Amino acid sequence: MSEQAEAEAQTGIGRMRDRLRQLYHGRSPGSLRLQLAVAVVDLLIIAFFIATPLIRDRPTFLWIDYTIAVIVGVEIAARMLASSNVLRLLRQPTMLIDLFILATLLAPQSLENFGFLRILRLWSLSQRGLIWAQLRETRFREWEDASRALINLATFLFVVTGFIYTFFFIGRDGLEGYVDALYFTVTTMTTTGFGDITLPGVAGKLTSIVVMIVGISLFVRLAQAVFRPAKVTFPCPQCALQRHEPDAVHCKACGHVLRIPDHE
Repeated sequence: MSEQAEAEAQTGIGRMRDRLRQLYHGRSPGSLRLQLAVAVVDLLIIAFFIATPLIRDRPTFLWIDYTIAVIVGVEIAARMLASSNVLRLLRQPTMLIDLFILATLLAPQSLENFGFLRILRLWSLSQRGLIWAQLRETRFREWEDASRALINLATFLFVVTGFIYTFFFIGRDGLEGYVDALYFTVTTMTTTGFGDITLPGVAGKLTSIVVMIVGISLFVRLAQAVFRPAKVTFPCPQCALQRHEPDAVHCKACGHVLRIPDHE
C-alpha cells in the first residue's frame, strides 16, 4: 500500500472513530436516537437470554444465537473504536461481561453450562449513563435509586434461576423445570421457605444459604430506595458529593452553596 493510500485509510478510520464517539457519547438528537435504539435492542437480547432455557432445543435457536452474537460483536467493536483508551475500556467490568457473553454466544454448546450468566448484560446495560441522564430530565428522576435497586434484584433473580435450572433442574421439561427453578429462587430469596421444592445435597444447601443472604439484602436495598426520602444527583462544585435533598441550599458535607436546577 502506498503512503498516500495508507494516509487516506488512516484518515477514513479517524473520521469513523470521531463519528462513533459523537454517536456514543454525544447529546445531539441523532446520538440520543442511536443510544436509545441500542438500549431497545439490548432489552430484546436480554429477553432472549431469559427465554433461552425454554427454546434452546428448537431448530431456530442456533440461528438466533449466532445472529445475536454478530450484533453483540459489532456493538463491542463500535464501542472500542469510539473509545479514546481501548485498554482502559477492556478493563471495565461491563466490557469483560460483554466479552464473556459474546464467547457463550459463539460457542453455545461448549459453554452451555455458563449460559445463565448472559443475564448479567441487564446489569451491564444499567451501568450506561445515558439511561439515568435521561431519567433525571423527567419528573421521575427521584426514582433513579429505586430503579437501580430493582434492576440489581432482577439480575440476581434471573442469574440464580438460570444457575439452579442448569445444575439442579436440567432433567425436567423446559417450562416446568424453569418455573420450578424460578419458584424456588423467589421463595428462598424472600425467606418464605414453603419447603415443597428443595435442592438436594450439600451443594443445594449452600446454594440456598447464598440465595437467602444475598436476596434479602437486595430486597432491603430496594425497600430503602423506595421509602427513604428522595434525593437528586447534583455534584457539589466544592467536594463533589453527588446526592442531595431536592431543596438543599448548602452541601451537607462541605457547606458550599448549591444551585440545584428545578425541573418542575
